Order: sequence, then C-alpha cells, then structure tokens
Amino acid sequence: MLPAHEKWFTEVCKEAGSAISWGVEAHLAHATTDYQTIDIYQTTHWGKLMVIDGFVMLTTRDNFLYHEMLTHPALFSHPDPKQVVVIGGGDCGTLREVLAHDGVQAATQVEIDEQVTRLAEEHFPELCERNHDPRAQLLFDDGLAHVKNIPPGSVDVIIVDSTDPIGPAEGLFGPGFVADCFAALAPGGILVQQSESPLLHQKLIHGIHANMEQAGFETIRTLGFPQPCYPSGWWSATQARKGGPIEPVSPERFTASGIQTRYFNPGVHVGALATQLP
Repeated sequence: MLPAHEKWFTEVCKEAGSAISWGVEAHLAHATTDYQTIDIYQTTHWGKLMVIDGFVMLTTRDNFLYHEMLTHPALFSHPDPKQVVVIGGGDCGTLREVLAHDGVQAATQVEIDEQVTRLAEEHFPELCERNHDPRAQLLFDDGLAHVKNIPPGSVDVIIVDSTDPIGPAEGLFGPGFVADCFAALAPGGILVQQSESPLLHQKLIHGIHANMEQAGFETIRTLGFPQPCYPSGWWSATQARKGGPIEPVSPERFTASGIQTRYFNPGVHVGALATQLP
C-alpha cells in the first residue's frame, strides 16, 4: 500500500532499467484476495489507476488503446465472429469492445478473481457498461480449465486478456493452454494473446509464436501499439488463425459496423500488422 505521505505511485521495470510514476491524490481501495493484491488510486492527471501485485493494469486515460487493439483487429479479421471467449479481462474493458460488434451472439468472460470485476464496476463503470448485455456471460473461474472443457470447434475468437506471465496468469502462456485454444476454435478461428512489449519481451513473444506454431495455427502475427502506462510505452497483441490469413479490415466494413473507436481504424490495423519484432 502507498504510504499516506507519498505523492507518487511508481512501478519499477527491472528488465528495462527504468520506472514510471503517477502523481497520486488518493488511495481509493485495497483488496487482498486468494490470488493477488489489488489497489485503486486516484491520480492527478490519468484518472483512476488499477494496480495488481504492484504492477499497473490500467488507467482511465489510456486504457482504450489496449482494449481496442486486443479486440477489434481480431474481430474484424474474422469474417463473421459469433461466439467469443475472453480469458481474464476482469476489468471488463475487453468485453465491452467485443460486444460493440452487433454480429457477436455470445461473449463469455472467464476471470479467476471476482474482486477485480467488482472493483472495476465501482471505479471504472464505463468499462462495465455492457456487463448486463444479454449476450454477455461473466464467469469467475479458472480460465485454463474452462478452455479445456469448451466443445471442440465451437468458438470463433478467444482473447487472452491476462496479467504478466506470473502468478495466476503463468499457465496462460504455456503450450498446453494454447493447444486447448486451438481445439476449441472453429476452422478460421482466431486466438489473441496479450504479448507484452516488443521492445522488452522479445523472448516471451518468440515463445508465444512457438507455442502457436506447435499447436497447429497457420498464420501468426504480432501487432504493436502505443500504451503509455506499461513499461517502454509500446505493447503488443499476438494473433493466430486456425487456417487462412490475418487481413486488415476494409474501410467499408469498418464504416458499416458503426463502431466508434478512439484509436483503432483501418489504417491503424494495416500499420499494426506491419510490426516487426526487434
């Protein structure tokens, strides 16, 4: 917890030899669960800040970058996504973006720690505005077990909106989980995994690619995008398709969708697909 006299919250990124700080006005919430420690702060310039085990998860000011880039590229690359599963994503921002797509018939969010969602509902209500959409199902369960039990070939898109590969999220970066995702996806289905910083975590990203190749995915692409609140300010999502290419959305399809975004658009999609790993 932040000492009462302190005016800053700082996250140190040892592998980068750097740190990032936020001016803090108030410590709004603290929770210790069976899985992790969660804190919410009011910052001076970035709105509210969610921290899990000392690592920044999101801020009010810039979370749209992450949530839009984790969801829309995959949902627009898929020709007709109807069944979507989100693993993790307890703040519900990813679920909100998924349900912006009218063609999605069902979106299941599987978050292991219910307290993340309850705190998001209280402090980030804008991210939870589609939680009561009749197409949404919120499950508080183990994502590894859930994916293993999905009927084969029954899901169009799986989005892994996880924390860093430590603690409860560690298994979500393993080859067994990726193989289970492959089995759950229908032909042409897409797996998306948040894949950390292309600048700092090349070894992790190469490992994600290897797991996807081993599972049988035909096309694998890592999309880069800016994310100021995360180490290096540059983040990524890695996509893998079960047969077929991963193509950017056409301007016509994007316009026809009527989806309002703040960062993602067809030009950004083309540029993100051009990301080259250092």
